[in-house]
Amino acid sequence: MPSPGAGILLLNTGTRACAIIYLIKRNGGVKVAAVNGGIDQRLFDYLLHSLGKTPYYHLLGLKLVRLSPGQSEFEVLTEEKHCNPLGLLHGGLIMSIADAAMGNAIRSLGITGVTVDISVAMIAAVPHGSVLQAIGKVRKAGKTVIFTDAEVWCENRLVGQAKGTFVNHGPVEYK
Repeated sequence: MPSPGAGILLLNTGTRACAIIYLIKRNGGVKVAAVNGGIDQRLFDYLLHSLGKTPYYHLLGLKLVRLSPGQSEFEVLTEEKHCNPLGLLHGGLIMSIADAAMGNAIRSLGITGVTVDISVAMIAAVPHGSVLQAIGKVRKAGKTVIFTDAEVWCENRLVGQAKGTFVNHGPVEYK
């Protein structure tokens, strides 16, 4: 049985190599922390560390799944605490996970972006106890303004779409 610890597993997916950061649990199982889909490893390590210390992400239970150049993926296991009075997922969680995915897609390019506008379409209701997944993409990164979008999925069903505008606040300082 492997001892508890962490490591990096390199995979060649044909066109580019991916690094998977993993943690070996005490019972010998492996928990994947996040996948590096091709960004600078030092930037990836910095972002993984900084996201792990983000109080709002902890409050909501947001987890980074993957970072690729100009794209990020997050997920959250929805709980009763995420619900509105109707017992359905509150739309604020859909907006928050979309914002996290879009903002970190920008950070994957080594740019610090700050949200200035988001519009979100809530497409379907989501019951608690399901996993929400968000994929954020950078569509255009200008010198001042960055345009992004995100899709939010639940069990292979599109439940939300977002468009975001961010201001470029310069490079991520990680070196």
